[in-house]
Amino acid sequence: MQLWTDLEQVPPGFGPSVVTIGNFDGVHRGHQAVLDRILRLARSDGSSAVAVTFEPHPSAVHRPESAPELITGLEDRLALMERTGLDATLVVNYTLDFAAQTPEEFVSRYLVDSLGARTVVVGHDVRFGKQNAGTLATMVELGGQHGFEVVAIDDVGDFVQPEGDGHQRWSSTAVRALLAEGDVDQAADVLGRPHLVRGTVVHGDARGREMGFPTANLGDITGLVPADGVYAGWLRRGTAATCASLAGPEGDRAAVSGTGMGQEEILPAAISVGTNPTFDGVERRVEAYVLDRTDLDLYDQTVALEFVAHLRPTLRFDGMEPLIAQMNDDVARARKILRS
Repeated sequence: MQLWTDLEQVPPGFGPSVVTIGNFDGVHRGHQAVLDRILRLARSDGSSAVAVTFEPHPSAVHRPESAPELITGLEDRLALMERTGLDATLVVNYTLDFAAQTPEEFVSRYLVDSLGARTVVVGHDVRFGKQNAGTLATMVELGGQHGFEVVAIDDVGDFVQPEGDGHQRWSSTAVRALLAEGDVDQAADVLGRPHLVRGTVVHGDARGREMGFPTANLGDITGLVPADGVYAGWLRRGTAATCASLAGPEGDRAAVSGTGMGQEEILPAAISVGTNPTFDGVERRVEAYVLDRTDLDLYDQTVALEFVAHLRPTLRFDGMEPLIAQMNDDVARARKILRS
């Protein structure tokens, strides 16, 4: 996949292309369906399949006090998008100056002059240009003026909320709500893969090592951290693509997977999110114990943690002995889940 972070990086005369526009936070199954649609349209007439996305999220620019936490960091978002088979992605630096463009200016400069759009795929609720003045009708009108076709797609996907609140479409909002409840299993169903966060392993208090469960403590985390609790999951380290599991079923994993970008080691883990209330902790931490391994040196390495199943909420224990007993039980349950 070609990656451009500035219009000047787009090759002169690029096109024809089939283009879609969006934030693609999480690259969930709804996003994947949209990207699959532009791929099929592009392949049918020899065009290039291109996605236009934004960094930072527009809400972080217009409403920073209420902007949503991002499900995926930019690195992981782009890796997920690449795995869909896109030919190119343009990452637009979203600023107030960019947002001040009229709908006509945006379409003319980005979609027509730079990307050579033959077809533009958007949702029925698309908004673009200054003060979100551009709508689907605007895009269709501009398509007529500039010679590109507009394909409007409906919302896709449907899942039943666990609390019985009815059906929802696949969406980033739904994923955030599920992760806030710690429901990583249902979130994985919407995402089409286990949710992950990424960070650099830093030094902690070494209490886990003292108890026989050395943990990798993550700092500089990107990705939405789910609710406090203990989870079964995977620790991924190495140089392979972030999302090697996107295109394959969960059971297809091997201990080491190659993706053409290097090798990545995938290790079973029990993951803790919380403040360590047994030790009167106040700092929220994300840490992972790689099952049955005490020999790993992960300090200063960048790793990803995938959340497969919620084991229990964060609890306060009366001393280390009952905590260690519970941790042994957590590890046994995590091992059983991950082996299945």
